[in-house]
Amino acid sequence: MALEFKLPDVGEGLTEGELLAWLVQEGDRVKEGQPLARIETDKAIVEIPAPGDGVVSELKFSEGAVIHVGEVFIVLAESAETAIPASPVGVGVVGVLEEAPAEEAPVRSMLATPVVRQLAKELGLDLATVTGSGPEGRILESDVRQAAAAAGSVAVSKSPPSETTPKEAAVSELKPTARKVKKYDFFGYIDHVPFKGLRKTIARNVSRSQQTAVTVTATDEADITELQRLRERARALVVNQAVHLTLLPFLVRAVVAALKDHPYLNATLDEESEDIILKKYYNIGIATDTAEGLMVPVIKNAGDKGILELAREIQDLSAKARDRSIDLADLQGGSFTITNYGAIRGIFGTPVINYPEVAILGLGRVQELPRVRAGTIEIRQVLPISLSFDHRVVDGGQAARFIQQFIGYVEEPALIMI
Repeated sequence: MALEFKLPDVGEGLTEGELLAWLVQEGDRVKEGQPLARIETDKAIVEIPAPGDGVVSELKFSEGAVIHVGEVFIVLAESAETAIPASPVGVGVVGVLEEAPAEEAPVRSMLATPVVRQLAKELGLDLATVTGSGPEGRILESDVRQAAAAAGSVAVSKSPPSETTPKEAAVSELKPTARKVKKYDFFGYIDHVPFKGLRKTIARNVSRSQQTAVTVTATDEADITELQRLRERARALVVNQAVHLTLLPFLVRAVVAALKDHPYLNATLDEESEDIILKKYYNIGIATDTAEGLMVPVIKNAGDKGILELAREIQDLSAKARDRSIDLADLQGGSFTITNYGAIRGIFGTPVINYPEVAILGLGRVQELPRVRAGTIEIRQVLPISLSFDHRVVDGGQAARFIQQFIGYVEEPALIMI
């Protein structure tokens, strides 16, 4: 008896995912919980586990295909040693099994991101001939370029790139429909980059934020000279520990302290019920620049964590976001977001609110600037601040008072510890 296994929703609101690699082949006997495939969702790379014991009868898609939630992507058959329930069973993250006939469609497993796959296409290179040098044999961009150079390839497509519609991607027997793609326009040469995956998700989220929130941005600056000195002293104390102590953990503590007195900035707006939902927890998102786009790991219950614990968690979550190994749960549940564009030398900005939150704090590049103190000019460490907020929920006065309280904490860092 053959049993169909449908792609489950492995994350909140997931609609589709790209098949990066099969981890099994047809004919393999699998155990319950054994990873079957790696799927790249719009937020992370996840492994889909087997819902029960069985034998792989059919792999419905080739690697690189986009699979929609609810589509059958693998068929498992019973053997003399295995038995899988024949009736449809909803099993949460594992998915759904249904009876189906078995077919054959052998595939080969390769680990490579969509960007690397696109590069291989443009270079006319078969990924099956490339040896990956990345983690777990992942094929990197440098591997593709080296293989192309060794094969004497040139950095142009041997044939026009093709794109697949969702309907075509869902049928493994059909090849993607090819279409002609111009390599130049009236003014010169151009490249085509697929608008999908994480980039498409970012576009959808920022569009939703801009279409719903009435965004206002307020700016100010904080003198963090004393905070910098405190950080340097603290760094000397933890020099032998595996933690990179930046300013960010201190600023997270200051944000949480200010939010406790200004709860309307730690909130969401439920337009359907016409309620403002004030969050009594402080889950702080940290906008993280990755090679594939902006991701926002969330530090849960940040108000209950010390400086070193915050530093370790920021360091760990940021690393996982950059290599796409982060758990989906670590990207959800935020109540307020911080974006540190100062890390790439930005000064002021107009941050886009992380929907459905109502405020986001932008931190600029710390600069040494002359400032007047007690009638004398001194060189001080100055932090630019930009706060974007949804004017439907937060008034200008509330936002200004939040900023001033935040500044008060970072200018008198001892207060952060109280």
